[in-house]
Amino acid sequence: MAISVAITLDAIPLFAHLDKEELARIGEVARERSYPKNSVILFEDDPGDALYVVVSGRVKVVLIGEDGREVILSTMDKGDFFGEMSLIDDEPRSAHVIAMENSRLLVLRRDDFHRCLDTTPRIALGLLRALSKRLRQANSQIGGLVLLDVAGRIARLLLQLADGDDGSVITAKLTHHTIAQMIGSSRETVSRTMRTLIEQDLIAVSQKTITIKNRKALQLAAGLR
Repeated sequence: MAISVAITLDAIPLFAHLDKEELARIGEVARERSYPKNSVILFEDDPGDALYVVVSGRVKVVLIGEDGREVILSTMDKGDFFGEMSLIDDEPRSAHVIAMENSRLLVLRRDDFHRCLDTTPRIALGLLRALSKRLRQANSQIGGLVLLDVAGRIARLLLQLADGDDGSVITAKLTHHTIAQMIGSSRETVSRTMRTLIEQDLIAVSQKTITIKNRKALQLAAGLR
């Protein structure tokens, strides 16, 4: 079990720079768990007792208002991790995490995570890099919500998602409802805007993918140079 987990960890950016011995130590304490689609992995305000790494599938980090309205802060797929904030600051979970499809995760408990940091300090560097990247993305997202119209917010989201794949094709399954939850708009407005982007030949949409056809125009709409 530890060997197969170590092989999995080697493909995760957070751990990819570690040697085989370091990966094996983490593999000995990490545990694999499966979550069916739409199941809640973490609840907001739960105690922070573990780090989670996505092995397969896709999850979303969400805030849910008192009226039941859901805002998606981010989505995560293979190689991404979450839950680290509560392990660092000992505060409760700051959001819900829900499986968007059947997902497999590796779980590293708090005490094991702290021991890994003591014995394998290079993990801390990978963690800091990942947190820095997330902060930049959060700053960009906040700026987009304040400064951009719906078309600009959609353009920026599509560019970010494309850059997570090969730069031009988005393979993540995105409904208009999901996009609306990610940019703070309504499904109807998103649907109209997506049709406009298609008509302007900026994107192409199929059942499985969204293709960026005019990156420069999307960057202009998104307020990016």
